[in-house]
Amino acid sequence: MPTATTALHIADWRQQVFELYGQVRDTAQAGSPSSAHDLWRAGRDKLFASHPASPLDATAVATFNGLAVAPYQPEYRFEAVIDDDGVGENMDVPTGTDGTVTFQRLGTVGLDGVGRLALWRLASYGGGLFLPLRDGSAGTAGGTYGGGRYVLDTVKGAHLGVVGDRLIIDLNFAYNPSCAYDEAWACPLPGVDNRVDADLRVGELYSTY
Repeated sequence: MPTATTALHIADWRQQVFELYGQVRDTAQAGSPSSAHDLWRAGRDKLFASHPASPLDATAVATFNGLAVAPYQPEYRFEAVIDDDGVGENMDVPTGTDGTVTFQRLGTVGLDGVGRLALWRLASYGGGLFLPLRDGSAGTAGGTYGGGRYVLDTVKGAHLGVVGDRLIIDLNFAYNPSCAYDEAWACPLPGVDNRVDADLRVGELYSTY
C-alpha cells in the first residue's frame, strides 16, 4: 500500500507532467512541433533522472543518460477526425494493483500510413482520453516496448491539444508506460483495436536502464 509520502511524490510528478505538456502544446501551436518535442524529451529526462517518483530505481538512475527517443519526424503528426466505428464498446483491463479498469470507446481515428486506432475514455472518476498503441516493431531489437506505448492519456496530463473537432495525434510523443521500467506500476496495455502492423520507430523506443 502506498505511503502518504509516495502519494505526494506521485501527485507532484503528475503536476509536473501537466505543466510540461502545457508548454509542449504552446510551443507546437506557435509553429514548432520539433521544438516542442525537444522540450518534451528534456522534461521527461529530467523527471526520470531526479524525481522521487521516477519509475527507475536508484541503480538505473545512477547510470541514466536519457531516454531512448527517436529524432522528430513530422510525417507522424496528424489532426485526426474521430469517427463512430466501435463507439460505445467497453474494454475491461485487469491490472495487478488497481483491479479491473474499464474504458469506453469514443470511436476510431484513421492515421494515413499507420492504420486505425480505437480512442477510449476512462469510464471512472476523472474520465480522460486514452490512446494506446502497439506497432509492428514492438518487442524487436531496436524497436518499441513489447507491451505497447501511450500516445494520449489526458487524465495524467498527456494531451497534445485539438484543432476544432479534430484531435492532434503526434506519434513522436508516444511514450512507454511506467510498467516498462518497474513492474510495481499498473499499466493498461493496447488491445487488438490499438495494434497496427506498421513499424513505428518514432517517439520513445525501448531500452533497459
